Amino acid sequence: MLDLTGKTALVTGIANNRSIAWGIAQQLHAAGADLGVTYLPDAKGKMEKKVKDLVEPLNPSLFLPLNVQNDEQMAETFQAVKAQWGKIDILVHCLAFANRDDLTGDFSATSRQGFQTALDISAYSLVSLANGAKPLMTEGGSIVTLTYLGGVRVVPNYNVMGIAKAALEMNVRYLASEMGAHNIRVNGISAGPIRTLASSAVGGILDMIHHVEEIAPLGRTVTQEEVGKTAAFLCSDLSSGITGQILYVDSGYNIMGM
Repeated sequence: MLDLTGKTALVTGIANNRSIAWGIAQQLHAAGADLGVTYLPDAKGKMEKKVKDLVEPLNPSLFLPLNVQNDEQMAETFQAVKAQWGKIDILVHCLAFANRDDLTGDFSATSRQGFQTALDISAYSLVSLANGAKPLMTEGGSIVTLTYLGGVRVVPNYNVMGIAKAALEMNVRYLASEMGAHNIRVNGISAGPIRTLASSAVGGILDMIHHVEEIAPLGRTVTQEEVGKTAAFLCSDLSSGITGQILYVDSGYNIMGM
């Protein structure tokens, strides 16, 4: 039985009730984990209120602002984690961003700044978060991130985000190699397309979803709940021998040639 009672889990990337991170947080809570939730702060505090109201039923013991491009805020996050929990068992990385203009049209037209932004937020953030979590994972731990098929195959309009996901997937492997000696496992979930705030920026996202529904062996795309259950599995002792892997949760779409 999947049981995370007594485990502490820091979840990043919840933006609204469509976020895959929200589906993961719900499953971790259902399994008994003590949750910490981060949100992206904004000048008017709208995101803080939206996320706080959403996660209230999960009773998180930590609720923290976190902009992964702010090194000072990153350090403050882990200081707060250490003060509240003393250790961390689970880190969930659900962060990705690219400028909307870089998610349509010709990939070769990607701006230097757009390329750097996508790689910084979507890929480097896993490295920096893992580095912050590592000294607090004193009893071992599990780090889980989200990726997509566009990191290994060309997907129309995914463009620079595909490059970011490719980098993210290699981050998983290098981090798993480094952290295995500390009994810290690092894995990624390659989820099928789901309509979220982040995916809505990708040109033709609805066409992508309909295509998966037509081609995937299960005849549908996946749900937040299904991705959340896989994440909970990867965060639990049931997956104690799995690290450095990318698990596809996409109704089997990735196996199809035509």
